[in-house]
Amino acid sequence: MPVPNNSGGSVAVLGAGPAGMAAALSIAQAGHEVTLYERYREARPAGNILNLWPPPLKALRALGVDTEDLGSPTDTEFRNLRGHVRVHVRQDPETKRAYGGGFIGLLRPELYERMLAAIPPDTLRFNQQVNRIEQNDHAVTLHFADGTAAEHDVLVGADGIDSLVRRTLWGDALKREHRLHIFGGFTFADVPGTEPNKCVLTHSRTVQGSWTSIRHKGRDGHQWWVLTATDPDAPAPSDLKAAATALAAEFPAPLPGLIDRTEPDDVQRWVLRDRPRLRQWSKGRATLVGDAAHPTSPYAAYGAGMSVEDGYFLGRALRGVDLGDLTAVQHALRSYENPRKPHTARQVQQAWMLGKVFHHAPALLRPVRDFIFDHTPLLQKVAGDTNPREIQKQLALIRD
Repeated sequence: MPVPNNSGGSVAVLGAGPAGMAAALSIAQAGHEVTLYERYREARPAGNILNLWPPPLKALRALGVDTEDLGSPTDTEFRNLRGHVRVHVRQDPETKRAYGGGFIGLLRPELYERMLAAIPPDTLRFNQQVNRIEQNDHAVTLHFADGTAAEHDVLVGADGIDSLVRRTLWGDALKREHRLHIFGGFTFADVPGTEPNKCVLTHSRTVQGSWTSIRHKGRDGHQWWVLTATDPDAPAPSDLKAAATALAAEFPAPLPGLIDRTEPDDVQRWVLRDRPRLRQWSKGRATLVGDAAHPTSPYAAYGAGMSVEDGYFLGRALRGVDLGDLTAVQHALRSYENPRKPHTARQVQQAWMLGKVFHHAPALLRPVRDFIFDHTPLLQKVAGDTNPREIQKQLALIRD
C-alpha cells in the first residue's frame, strides 16, 4: 500500500458509515487529501430504518450530497394507548418550508448510496482492517492486518461504538447497558389507519410502539418499531416478526397491521447500549466522530444525524489549517469538539433517561407517571418544545 504524500495535508478516516463519509466529504472540501478506510468489502448499513432531522439534512446539502426526494417529511406526536396526544413536536414554520417537516423517514441504504455517490474518486478503500495505531508529534501511522502501514497527518475515528481509535486514545470502557431492545421493520403495503407525513410514538405501561412515513427510491411506505425492556444477555428470539407482533398486540391500528404486512427478512433487532461520556474526543493528531465519540440510543432518533453533523463540523474546523503543524492541528480539533460535546451529551443522556422513565419505572409508579404525562405539560416541554429549540440552534451553526 502506498504511503500518502503528507506535504499537501493528509487525513485518514477510519470507517465508512455516515460519520466517516461526512467527515471525508467535509475534509475534502477543506482542501486536504483524505483517505477513507473501510474494513469490509463494501460500505454496508448497520440497519434499515432511519430518521434524519433538519440539521443533518442541511449539512448533507452543504457537503454536496443529493437530498432531492430523500425521505418522507413527517409531523410527530406522542400518544397514549387511547389515542390521547401527549406531545406535539413543534416546528418552526420556516424550517418546515425548507425541510418539509420535523424529520424525514427513510431507509438507511438510500442514505449510504447518496453519500457514496458524492465521495471523490479514489478516496474510499475497502478491505482495510487496521489492527494497530501509533502517533507521534509528526504523524499518525495505521498498521493493517496484511502487514502494510500508512502514514497520515491526522486520523479521524469513525469506527463506531467498538472504535479502535477510541480505545487507542482513551483506553477501554465497559458499555452502558440500557437493558432495552428494539424490533424494527418497514413495508410498502397499503395498511389501513396510516396517515401520510406522520410519525406517531405510542407508549403503553411498558412498551413503545411507533410508526412513521418513509420514502425510499420514489416509493412511499412506513417504518415501525416496538421497544421494551430485556435482559441484554438473553438470546435473541428465534422469530423476530412473531416477537414484534406479540409486543404490538395491545396497540391501536395501524401498528399491528404494519408488522403483519412486513416481510420477515425486513425485521431487525438491536440491543441498546452506549458508552460513558468522554471529557475529550481528541488527542494529538487524532479525533473521533459519530458513535466512536458518543454512541446514542435510538430513543434519540438522532444517532446518524449527529454523526453527519460531526463530519461536517470537523472538516470546517480543518479549513486553512497546516496539518504539518501539531499546535495548529490540536487547536483545530478542539475548536471542532468543544461546541459538539454539550449538544451530543444532551441527546445521549436524554435518550438514556427516556428509556428508563418509559421502560424501567417501578410498577407502582407507572400509573403516576402516565397521569403526569396525560394531564401536565411536562413531556411536551421536554420532548416537544426543548428539543426543537436545540434543532434550531444546530441549524444556525451550519452556515454554508
